[in-house]
Amino acid sequence: MTLSMTNQDKQIKEANEVVIQATNLGVSFHSGYRTDDYKSHIFNWFSRKSKTNEGQEESKIVWPLRNLDFTGYKGEILGIIGSNGAGKTTLCKMLSGILKPDEGELYVDGRVSALFSLGMGFKKELTGRENAYLNGMMLGIEKDQIDQFIDEIHEFSGLGSFIDQPMKYYSSGMKARLGFSVAAFLEPEILILDEALNTGDAAFGKKAAAKMKELVSKAKMVILVTHSLRYARKNCDRLLWLDRGEIRAIGEPAEVIEKYKETIPVKVRRPRKRLELKKTEANVKERTVVKAENIGMSFNFKNETFWALKNVSFDIKEGEVVGIIGHNGAGKSTLCKLLTKILTPDEGELELSGETTSLLSYGTGFNAQLSGKDNVYLNGMLLGIPKERVAQEYPNIVAFSELEKHMDKPVKSYSSGMKSRLGFSIAATLQPDIFIIDEALSTGDVAFQQKASEKIQEMMERAKAVIIVSHSMKFVESVCTRAIWLEKGQVRFDGDPEEAVKLYKGPETEEKKKTKRRVVRTKKKAATEDSIND
Repeated sequence: MTLSMTNQDKQIKEANEVVIQATNLGVSFHSGYRTDDYKSHIFNWFSRKSKTNEGQEESKIVWPLRNLDFTGYKGEILGIIGSNGAGKTTLCKMLSGILKPDEGELYVDGRVSALFSLGMGFKKELTGRENAYLNGMMLGIEKDQIDQFIDEIHEFSGLGSFIDQPMKYYSSGMKARLGFSVAAFLEPEILILDEALNTGDAAFGKKAAAKMKELVSKAKMVILVTHSLRYARKNCDRLLWLDRGEIRAIGEPAEVIEKYKETIPVKVRRPRKRLELKKTEANVKERTVVKAENIGMSFNFKNETFWALKNVSFDIKEGEVVGIIGHNGAGKSTLCKLLTKILTPDEGELELSGETTSLLSYGTGFNAQLSGKDNVYLNGMLLGIPKERVAQEYPNIVAFSELEKHMDKPVKSYSSGMKSRLGFSIAATLQPDIFIIDEALSTGDVAFQQKASEKIQEMMERAKAVIIVSHSMKFVESVCTRAIWLEKGQVRFDGDPEEAVKLYKGPETEEKKKTKRRVVRTKKKAATEDSIND
């Protein structure tokens, strides 16, 4: 189904030099075994021994990517799209030199800087500034050169005083902002962003898009992996669509997107052909399940005290779906950690009626060396669920995640979207009292986001309360019955979701109104491009 070369493709080829050339590219591994670190060898050896003793089949060769032929040209932003598990991350790892192809040839002309998901490679005990230097040197950048850019990295990231705080206090959005800022400002020749901008507020997303366009005028090219079709159409020069390890189409974004949309399963295609979020019908009861009274959380660093939360008070009633909104660094993730008892408040009182089950970003708590199946049991037991009940619910977890073919593979081979799907499926299927989701649905394709939103609403029949941190204002307005807006560690608004979103976005300027009208017109032509990340 590969599309014919468009006039734009021909112009790019004629005007620019080849930066990446892949010919019959393929990579393989043995299911349940892969050449990697020593810890992996130990886990995999015992896994193979166990399976052999049980009379199961020996591992077989799996090809996550095969027969790939494409060219990347200087001066372009090449987008890569496809469903979870299509091979996008594996391709990025080959382009960045982390994986070596088992067949075919790969030519890459330039130094590659890769940012895999949010903040991968950061050391949580080090400060943001120290991690900027560490990541820069890992990319082969001299310290003197990092010195020249560190102030610009700091300013662009918008982290303020957080830059000198340990990264263990960062939210996932803050890690994403710093990771992108480091990668972008250290003058990469080829920049690869693999789902690295799927978290973070809209304002930073716009800054990052403008920065990418600036980069390609100086560097050679940018490769962007994204699940947001709208973002891909708007910011990429060409799109490459991967499906089950093969290239289905490559060419002009609008044309590739149309081909991709045609393959979305009928069961997730709605009349308006976009993500449908019905308004949650709340059945709020009088019983209070969460009570926060003047809670505060501080961190001490280099003889300075920083208050991530201060004088925060609210009650959550049984039956509520509460959205937590705010810019990166507002204190959202810190609040979630207090609610899940990972942290204890320094001030005030916090009372919880019932056990909390949390999904703090995607794949948190997964053991990368273990298989998806093993991680289901591990996470279930960490949540205090008896093994017998986990075994009973296991088929439902697998069915909901749609990862049947991947459950015996180590989680280290999963894309971030696959981790998100499995993590959500585990937590949601095991029916918690209070379910907390912190930016855990920022990755994943539209079809799974649809299922997840419906599952959250279904859970309200059983769970006492659901608390959701999200940068998707549409999601908050539709799914949540109430919203709390945090700003600089304090509650700015607590009440109706639509009113909260309106105040959070600020006054509507004439320019914003014009933009809205343009968006409405565009939706008529490209309705299915709506994404929960936009």
